[in-house]
Amino acid sequence: MKFAFCLFKYFPYGGLQRDFLQIAETCISRGHQIDVYTGSWTGDKPDALNIVILPPKALTNHRRYQTFAARINHHISTTPYDAVVGFNKIPGLDVYFAADVCYRALAMERSFLYRLSNRCRTLMALERSVFDRHSTTLILSLSDTEKKRYIACYGTPEDRFHLLPPGISKNRVSTASIPEMRNDFREKFSITNDMRVVLMVGSDYKRKGVDRAIKALSALPSPLKKKIRLMIVGKGRKGPYLRLAKRLKVAAQVDFFGERDDVPRFLAGADLFLHPAYHELAGMVLIEALSAGLPVLATDTCGCGFHVDRAGAGMLVPSPFNQETLNRMLASMLTSEKNKKWGSNGKKYVKQTDVYSMHQKAADLIEKGYPPKT
Repeated sequence: MKFAFCLFKYFPYGGLQRDFLQIAETCISRGHQIDVYTGSWTGDKPDALNIVILPPKALTNHRRYQTFAARINHHISTTPYDAVVGFNKIPGLDVYFAADVCYRALAMERSFLYRLSNRCRTLMALERSVFDRHSTTLILSLSDTEKKRYIACYGTPEDRFHLLPPGISKNRVSTASIPEMRNDFREKFSITNDMRVVLMVGSDYKRKGVDRAIKALSALPSPLKKKIRLMIVGKGRKGPYLRLAKRLKVAAQVDFFGERDDVPRFLAGADLFLHPAYHELAGMVLIEALSAGLPVLATDTCGCGFHVDRAGAGMLVPSPFNQETLNRMLASMLTSEKNKKWGSNGKKYVKQTDVYSMHQKAADLIEKGYPPKT
């Protein structure tokens, strides 16, 4: 079969991008052909993919999305595909991998004037093209909570949604070598036995709640605060957060490591995983933290947060978010006698739960979702 895969941009360290590539590789391993349409590509280009770069020419992001969608539709209209698969919201999709939160639900929480802006109207129109009740797009859903939001906003028939299991890569955490990895990591970064490493992993510092994490660090009791290092791995603009850390007098304890290929080393070397995201459709990194035996503290807005609760492997900050609540919960977890139990619960849960088959199940649905076009 021949599929078109469409996404606005590819870079090696984004969660959506990793899922796109693994689903594409799964389809290729089954003998299918993949044409990729994207606005930009950063990193190595797999030989098995036919990559077509369509750089959108516009001054604003929302106009770039709109222009890119139009250019894709022009290209796919001239080539017969068995299915057109989107990893961003684009009109004309046969299958949509729903890795984004419901934009309309977020917009309704903002002012009336914002909802009248060109940006808001453009992004909601793109979203509506996928989720409108009259659309026929098959939706590969990562979050039951987000599915309900889409249904409430657009009246999307429930039978168009197919909930996927988590899809972490088995090579993201090598549990057999964690003790050695932990010792090497802590020696490399001069972390003494009495120090605690709080780890964050994820691109888009604003959405991931890096500001919340820095504020929570600064609010710790002084004796405890001196023993904490906050390590942040992922893509983002660190300048505003370094300034915040300096203003709160914790800059010496906050380290930004940018995009990394060795995330398992950080998971092995850390003591607690922190993910106080503003909104997070899935947050597969929470599963990776559980598999590494890390206690997890995350906001309950994370789609994968329920796994932390089911595993008994940490705590979830309740909505509506309150900074003082996060501050108290972080201090409590860092000093809790339950940390070893939370860690072992997480590892046990991952061993007993299907957290790896997302990409295979997605490929199954792409194959079966639509007959070849005539």
